[in-house]
Amino acid sequence: MIQKHVPFRYDYVGSFLRPEELKVAREKFQNNEITKEELKKVEDYYILDLIAKQKKAGYHAITDGEFRRGWWHLDFFWGLNGISYHKSSQGLRFHDEETKAETAVVVGKISGENHPFVEHFKFVKAQEDENTIAKQTIPSPAQLLIQLRLPEFIGETRKFYPTDDELKADIVKAYQTVIQELYQAGCRNLQLDDCTWTLYADRAFWKIFNITEESLRLIAEEEIEINNAAIANHPEDMVITTHVCRGNFHSTYASEGAYDPIAPYLFAKENVDAFYLEYDDARSGGFEPLKYIPEGKKVVLGLITTKSAELEDKNRIIRRIHDAARYVPLENLYLSPQCGFASTEEGNKLTEDEQWAKLALVKEIAESVWGN
Repeated sequence: MIQKHVPFRYDYVGSFLRPEELKVAREKFQNNEITKEELKKVEDYYILDLIAKQKKAGYHAITDGEFRRGWWHLDFFWGLNGISYHKSSQGLRFHDEETKAETAVVVGKISGENHPFVEHFKFVKAQEDENTIAKQTIPSPAQLLIQLRLPEFIGETRKFYPTDDELKADIVKAYQTVIQELYQAGCRNLQLDDCTWTLYADRAFWKIFNITEESLRLIAEEEIEINNAAIANHPEDMVITTHVCRGNFHSTYASEGAYDPIAPYLFAKENVDAFYLEYDDARSGGFEPLKYIPEGKKVVLGLITTKSAELEDKNRIIRRIHDAARYVPLENLYLSPQCGFASTEEGNKLTEDEQWAKLALVKEIAESVWGN
């Protein structure tokens, strides 16, 4: 079955640039100018168009491009019972940019029944053929835990969860419910997106929050525990991967730093089948931390950037793949962009044609290294 090949030699993280007509429709919906049903028709049309393009490009994973979302993570949180949309005092800070001021807060006990993403997945699942498999992306449990413990909103969380143990227990159960419902809907390719780890790889972040080697160990163990608990006992024929990057908003980033401080925890102890790792520029550091990847586990090297239109030098990327193979066997390495093309609906600073040129390059390089 095709899921045994997940991840694929040439792959992608999941989000794609939104067509302008889709952006307009979403804005009209937010302004109460069109109905939810009218918005869905526009979304359906452009998702089908995207999937056709994914197949034409020769890719085996198909996604909805996250076209029904404004954010890579918040829309999922808002879909959980007990969590609601909230205007924040300020947006998330990126390098020289700031996002919209939106967030998620606890308004009741958290659970995962009837998550809207399950219906979203079914729409993509119906487009599978013998050469493709639908891929679902959701933020990691650790990402939600961090979100709900932000200083600005911890008071709201504590109204319903006096202790962290109670909060973590319900997050785990909610994720297990969503994962099971996705599985029942036919999902066999699930990706957990997680930006928490790269904050701890950033030494500037250490200074701001007084993080030490010992406190990092405690933080890392807590996040490994909640992520692993949420995916524990998942069906054997469901491939679960994780994607780690340093932020991806409007072609800019949120953090920087090599994987060295987090590799002994994340790479060695998270019980996923593969890691999609950002490695598109010097901010990601070298490949030596890959030595912590357990034997047999797969690594998708995010060597192609989605942050700019400039095409990478093919031979340089091939050399970097073989460089990484000093730490992970070449047969366990794969290639993708470092992140999606539009982690938020604003998208990165390149055109749709340039987006597809990037993916054509990923495929060309992968076939040069590993064959067809």
